[in-house]
Amino acid sequence: MGKLGASILAADLAHLAAQVKLVQDDVDLIHIDVMDAHFVPPLTIGPVVVASLRPCTALPLHAHLQVETPEGLFDDLVEAGADAVSFHLEAVTDPAPVIRKARGTGMRVGVALAPETSAESAFTHLDEVDDVVVLAVHPGWAGQSFQPEALSKLRALRSEIDRRGLSVDLHVDGGINARTGPACVEAGATVLVAASAIFGAEDPAAAARDLKRVAEAS
Repeated sequence: MGKLGASILAADLAHLAAQVKLVQDDVDLIHIDVMDAHFVPPLTIGPVVVASLRPCTALPLHAHLQVETPEGLFDDLVEAGADAVSFHLEAVTDPAPVIRKARGTGMRVGVALAPETSAESAFTHLDEVDDVVVLAVHPGWAGQSFQPEALSKLRALRSEIDRRGLSVDLHVDGGINARTGPACVEAGATVLVAASAIFGAEDPAAAARDLKRVAEAS
């Protein structure tokens, strides 16, 4: 069954633990956007916040690295309690050694693709990763509109994953809500990642429950 990830990019960071506890019964993982103000303009959170959040939930913590040198954060993230890490293919010259270094920490390993990056660029690495994160918006900010071009990328990746008989989770991140989620599930996504649609809702728990039903349709 499909999964739902709650992205804390849109959460109230002054009450982060409470926000996570509010939705944790209705989501499958917490998605943590780590940005360095270089790969993307914003500067967000890092391993210190992961460590602070770790005692507050038993859910898997997935660090989505939008940084120039992702490998420099792997050891700190695993020490902080992260369960999974994904880095952008656009951020590295050769993904293979970066994947191997991440794998050596014991975390789940994933690669992420910005809208301009083709699905085929991840094909070489599908046998080496646990997750592929397809961005349906430009990396860096919550609240952007879903880019429907992501659907064809999801279809291409789903076809290749299935052709090889792999168990790679296919995430879609950005602009995910009750309207866009079903199309992503139909295109082959197994993990819907939502920020504003959950934490920007009047009732985040109810919003998460609704989206979880959408995700489970996969």
